[in-house]
Amino acid sequence: MLLLLLSMVVSLSMGAAHLPISHVWLILLHNIPWVGDAVPVTWPESSEQIIMKVRFPRVMLGILVGACLSLAGAGFQGVLRNPLADPYTLGVASGSSVGAAFLILFGLQYVLLGQWTIPLVAFTTGLISLWIVFRLANFQGKFQMETIILSGVVVSAFLGAIVSFMVSMSSRVVNDILFWLMGSLALRGWSYTWIVLPYLLLGLVVLTASARSLNLFALGERQAAHLGVSVDRTKKVVLIMSTLLTAAAVSVSGVIGFVGLITPHLVRLMVGPDYRLIVPLSMIAGGIYVLWADTLARMALSPTEIPLGVVTAFIGAPFFAYLLSKHKKTIRG
Repeated sequence: MLLLLLSMVVSLSMGAAHLPISHVWLILLHNIPWVGDAVPVTWPESSEQIIMKVRFPRVMLGILVGACLSLAGAGFQGVLRNPLADPYTLGVASGSSVGAAFLILFGLQYVLLGQWTIPLVAFTTGLISLWIVFRLANFQGKFQMETIILSGVVVSAFLGAIVSFMVSMSSRVVNDILFWLMGSLALRGWSYTWIVLPYLLLGLVVLTASARSLNLFALGERQAAHLGVSVDRTKKVVLIMSTLLTAAAVSVSGVIGFVGLITPHLVRLMVGPDYRLIVPLSMIAGGIYVLWADTLARMALSPTEIPLGVVTAFIGAPFFAYLLSKHKKTIRG
């Protein structure tokens, strides 16, 4: 948590208008109820506007999006017992983006439930894509873990083609749809933060409650069932919750790949296979990872901004190749 807080402050101080870290600390303290009155104002008003209305909402959204994707990745990896599983490789992120892009294309973003419309539709299309992946991977009632990942890659490519087709259909919203393809946190205010937060809290509660079952899943589904785990129910709950977390993140940031692959794996290397630790630490690590990836996206070619999804892909694709190579050696061994 201390590293997360420090990362937030450092990121808030970085941008086109450079602000001293000491000013950032004081501005944040000044805006805390009952504490702020004791902090003397020693900074220009423009600095506070930049921090509280421009950078802070983006930083918080980046943390929440990273936490959602990382929690989803931990859930997928735990229930499927495969370190290569994550919302991106399973096609769930692409499925969620299809729903969001469809709404944008036809101007239906707020038709059903206002600002909650896109997360709801993204969840539905993400769940449908996950069902298709499992149908493709099903062979005589059994699932091979490698087949699930391959099916996810195929479905993700197909759904990406659908989104690209939507881009070609309308020049009016082409930039908005491209946002979902490349991922970004630009021009996102506090309202988007409040969209994601309830999903994150719900996901944390559900996956934390499922942590013991996920630990037993590592022994195999049959052994887990003998030890009292309701295997089918646990799989459904974790898969649906992980899909919902992915949809919430995608609905506000677009497709940001490999976050759910990298952070749970690194956490597992540091603390071991206990999901009672992996779940909360993955949430924190995912928030830090996306926060710094977004900071790099903002600063690397300033004033031009690199899409966040491009930055995470640059880091995640080689990491995925490394894990794939390691996984192949394990199978051969």
